[in-house]
Amino acid sequence: MTVTAAMVKELRNRTGAGMMECKRSLVEAGGDIELAVEQMRKSGLAKADRKAGRIAVEGSVTIDLNDDRTTAVIAEVNCETDFVAGSDDFREFARLVTRLALERKPVDLESLMVLPTDDGQTVEEIRRELITRIGENIQVRRFMRLDAQRSMGTYLHGTRIGVVVALDDGNMELSRNVAMHIAWSNPPYLNEDSVPQDVLNKEKEILKEQARSEGKPDNIVDKMVVGRLKKFLSEITLLDQPYVKDPDITVAGLLESAGATVTSYLRYEVGEGIERKDENFAAEVMAQVKGA
Repeated sequence: MTVTAAMVKELRNRTGAGMMECKRSLVEAGGDIELAVEQMRKSGLAKADRKAGRIAVEGSVTIDLNDDRTTAVIAEVNCETDFVAGSDDFREFARLVTRLALERKPVDLESLMVLPTDDGQTVEEIRRELITRIGENIQVRRFMRLDAQRSMGTYLHGTRIGVVVALDDGNMELSRNVAMHIAWSNPPYLNEDSVPQDVLNKEKEILKEQARSEGKPDNIVDKMVVGRLKKFLSEITLLDQPYVKDPDITVAGLLESAGATVTSYLRYEVGEGIERKDENFAAEVMAQVKGA
């Protein structure tokens, strides 16, 4: 029997599973939707996907490097509670994700999830089994690969913040110190040249309006904008920030004294950008009672 797009859509609506899982289940069931639903429930696919709508804002950031430390992968894997985030099973899965991303070089998240592990299971299959066993929504949210000509430094602040930084010259201690600074300050840009022009233009306009609202004449406004824009850049660019361990020097000054330059960096923080659902405990219990 031919499996149509309409059949896949119906199965997806009933189970909440992904399109590829639905299509595969329908093919195995010979196009029988009821049988496909039953098989998916037995395998845990439907159960796992019913949890997919629950917000996963906890989790961990992991980092893995190759032997000569010229390639690094940083990844974020999410769950619902910090209790699960600290469990051995979850941490092992997060480390597996990062190792495979480093070794197999997947181009995106979709290709990462279908990678087979040593025992033949894919990353996605292991994720679903973990959901069924633990009872929480677990998601591989993102990963990024960073390559450098020289050795890279890393820093993990617990399991919630991770940084990888690539330096030209310098040493491991310097690169780790810079990574630690990035973890603390979270600079969105490397230097002034990397700040988009529209960001600069918007900030200049805001600073002008602020100065004008203070009753300053136009010739003074322009001078105030220059000074305040410099302060703004020192807050958002890594190289212009005061170094966390010695605020008397900038990160650029620190690097210059060592004859090193930062070529690139990556910073991940668990849950950043995810909208958290604000629920009190009583409402959560009531929701579970109604659901049961």
